Amino acid sequence: MPLLSVPKEVAVGTAVLGVAFAAGVLAGKRYPSFIFGTPSGMIRKNSPLRQYILDHSLREHPILKKLRLLTADHPHGRMMVSCEEAQLMANLAKLIKAKKVIEIGVFTGYNALSMALVLPDDGRVIACDINEDYAKIGRPLWKEAGVEHKIDLRIKPAIQTLDELLANGEAETFDFAFIDADKESYNEYYEKCFHLIKKGGIIAIDNVFWNGKVLKPRKDDLAAQSIHRLNEKLLRDARVNISMLPVGDGVTLAFKL
Repeated sequence: MPLLSVPKEVAVGTAVLGVAFAAGVLAGKRYPSFIFGTPSGMIRKNSPLRQYILDHSLREHPILKKLRLLTADHPHGRMMVSCEEAQLMANLAKLIKAKKVIEIGVFTGYNALSMALVLPDDGRVIACDINEDYAKIGRPLWKEAGVEHKIDLRIKPAIQTLDELLANGEAETFDFAFIDADKESYNEYYEKCFHLIKKGGIIAIDNVFWNGKVLKPRKDDLAAQSIHRLNEKLLRDARVNISMLPVGDGVTLAFKL
């Protein structure tokens, strides 16, 4: 299906992301040891260049920053989505005028809060996780930001929540989905989200580089194998347009046709 058959905002967004990614690839060819100098193919997390990117592009809500710093002190703080990636997700949600969002993998709720901040007052984020203790860290800040009513936290296996949404007749009613949970279930999450997302909606899949391990997945690394298989599947999936971006640990955006 031609790209122009989807809403104008999505077509424009896809084109812009494609240009940005192409520019990144060209830059990587010219300066491979600097731009793509780590095993995952990413700018080093603590590099001066990444700090420059944050200094010149990050527009972080004060309460988002508060939650980010709070999460950074957590023993599992590395599980949090990068702030620049969360900002991109929020910008895309705003671009397509999203009202209904699915998030699979909440952790302390940084990305859920980022999404909720850009949704209209009657918008909602169905936030799926199995660990309520992590979410308790962010919940007071959701309230402080005035968006707690937009975040519907469901503590149960995400597959169960997605099946319930489908059973309740909510297929093709969501605008955006963000997948960042157990990697072995990525394909199942993707397929169920595909049916829940409306045409012109976006499915964002996080950690598609898996710290570079997708380049040569070990036989005993089920997570890397699962992500690699999904990456190969997405390349051939004619139901969506895609952009794989070197943001965070890699994120693929699938635009439903």
